[in-house]
Amino acid sequence: MDKKKVIAPLVCHGHSRPVVDLFYSPVTPDGFFLVSASKDSTPMLRNGETGDWIGTFQGHKGAVWSCCLDKHALRAASASADFSAKLWDALSGDELHSFEHKHIVRACAFSEDTQLLLTGGMEKMLRIFDLNRLDAPPREIEKSPGCVRTIAWLHSDQTILGSCTDMGGVRLWDVRTGTIVRTLETESSVTSAEVSQDGRYITTCDGTSVKFWDANHFGLVKQYDMPCIVESASLEPKYGNKFIAGGEDMWVHVFDFHTGEEVGCNKGHHGPVHCVRFSPGGESYASGSEDGTVRIWQTGRLNNTEEEAPITNARLQNIKDVADHVTQQIEKVHIGEQGGTEVNDKPASLKETGAD
Repeated sequence: MDKKKVIAPLVCHGHSRPVVDLFYSPVTPDGFFLVSASKDSTPMLRNGETGDWIGTFQGHKGAVWSCCLDKHALRAASASADFSAKLWDALSGDELHSFEHKHIVRACAFSEDTQLLLTGGMEKMLRIFDLNRLDAPPREIEKSPGCVRTIAWLHSDQTILGSCTDMGGVRLWDVRTGTIVRTLETESSVTSAEVSQDGRYITTCDGTSVKFWDANHFGLVKQYDMPCIVESASLEPKYGNKFIAGGEDMWVHVFDFHTGEEVGCNKGHHGPVHCVRFSPGGESYASGSEDGTVRIWQTGRLNNTEEEAPITNARLQNIKDVADHVTQQIEKVHIGEQGGTEVNDKPASLKETGAD
């Protein structure tokens, strides 16, 4: 069997309790960002590329179960066990508004146009808040048959998908009518549901299974059995040729999307993995765990370290050749009497040395 590439992650400390949700913003003029939700009640914002801490949103009085950023990364939202969902200024960290609920809020999501905020939780109710009228009462759509676990928008904010903590299946609501129009059947409760960046697939986790559904016709495209109970999965956004999954075995597994073959396994967490997400460009992915850390793993273009070594050696030799050439040219330089610089021989171009 091929030797798997060993990847050293960026380890992001700061949370004092388990990390239960992660969300990447799209790429913005200022880069992309990562927000994490934790049972310690304080969502954290980080640079999505480096993992550097930017700020902490303080104000919740209970565990935060879900978090998200709008597409411009200017506002954040969080859903909490303190019976509220909060809207935050992602630049200053200020609380912009608190949307009160009657029970624990488990999930929240910005609409694609950033004008609406969707929430769901233990009330078995989906609410849509108008962010242009923060004090206006929310629109309530047909009740979920169970306590809401995950929610997401799709079809340009015309459809909502949601799963429940106490029953299987993913339900689809028509936003215009506010009614459930379809159910994607699963055997176990769906703990993670992600709409792919290109809008083609819905990725779900239920028990030891990861499923990929056609987001337009809702047929089951692929289904793979996992080595353990997995809580979260994410599809690589750029090429769609691999996916990641994490769960109770504390590892982050990497699989080939087309075959289901495991092509990588990242170890480092000291507790079950609750959430995994690819960055918007697919160059890295993040995992959040019961151990309270967020780890950012580089994707890497190759799986096999033996394939990568010759390229690395060639590049190093090329750099050495260029350095030797430059040194030789410097040795030929001497300072003239008038203080000018004279070169004995005209130096060859870098192309002549074999450098690009």
